[in-house]
Amino acid sequence: MPEYRRIKKAGGTYFFTVVTRGRRPILTSPEVRQALREGISQVRQTMPFSIEAWVLLPDHLHTIWTLPEHDDRIAARWAVIKSCVTKRCGNLFGSGENISKSRSRRKEGGVWQRRFWEHVIRDDLDFQRHLDYLHWNPVKHEYVKTPMEWPYSTIHRFVAQGFYPTNWGGGGADEYPTDNFGE
Repeated sequence: MPEYRRIKKAGGTYFFTVVTRGRRPILTSPEVRQALREGISQVRQTMPFSIEAWVLLPDHLHTIWTLPEHDDRIAARWAVIKSCVTKRCGNLFGSGENISKSRSRRKEGGVWQRRFWEHVIRDDLDFQRHLDYLHWNPVKHEYVKTPMEWPYSTIHRFVAQGFYPTNWGGGGADEYPTDNFGE
């Protein structure tokens, strides 16, 4: 099997897509949201990073992080976060069922897909495109009609800071490109 190689950029800004195993719609439950907060807090104690943006959907999440200047350990951060959620919530959602020998050997639970998708942000335009995609995602998946209706998103912070107008995304699909960033 070919070895997957990640592009690593110390101090880089990354866009991530992380998906639940089997696309199970569990991420917006209060228990998982709290476990994610705890996992992020735990990671930041030893491996800090900035969360630039975030959207949490039932079966996947998108986020943009910036790492410290001499640090490129993205996989280590996600391993801790995923592990924290699995330890705290795995039994709540029956994720212990049907764990393959391969997943068991790697000490993986049944909450998350094995890997995550990442993209190193290249420049300001690339950042803006990924930021828009992230905030538009609940509309794309037809959970809401406008980004501001989705409660699990940093869109609210960006609107409050004047980065987006209050009605951003209210014009429908013609307002946003249909790029598919890792889904």
